[in-house]
Amino acid sequence: MRILFWSAFAAFLIDQASKYLVIHLWELWRVREIEVLPPYVNFRYGENRGINFGLFGDGSDTSRYILIGVALAICAGVLVWIGRGKFGIKERISAGLLIGGALANVVDRLVYGYVLDFLNNSLPGWNNPFVYNIADVFIFAGAIGLILFADDGRKTAKKTAKTTAKKPK
Repeated sequence: MRILFWSAFAAFLIDQASKYLVIHLWELWRVREIEVLPPYVNFRYGENRGINFGLFGDGSDTSRYILIGVALAICAGVLVWIGRGKFGIKERISAGLLIGGALANVVDRLVYGYVLDFLNNSLPGWNNPFVYNIADVFIFAGAIGLILFADDGRKTAKKTAKTTAKKPK
């Protein structure tokens, strides 16, 4: 569980440090946009009151606290699931990334009332209106890692069934 804690802690710190640097020190909140590698990578200020792409974000305190509760419940569920199973380092790191990213966004909701977003990727001739943050990247990477690496027991059961079916009696 130690590797899960440290990967969650690292994801949390990297996200919060990136937001502090870009939004506060570089004053993205004031200038609204900084071109980094236009049009591929830009910093654009965003306040996300919902989930991905602002979905389910009516801006009310009720939705804010529901989203905080959902994020904490998911973190607790992943933590219990990983704690009860026999998972390797890849699964524990993936779980840590997901939990650290989710908790970083929870802190934003508690401190600001919304999640601070600043990353934008567009293409020549296509201006992507959506923004995201490093925590979102960690959440996505952690979820994909758990999907790819975690063995839920079905794979093992299928392998066992195949090997026992092939044994002569």
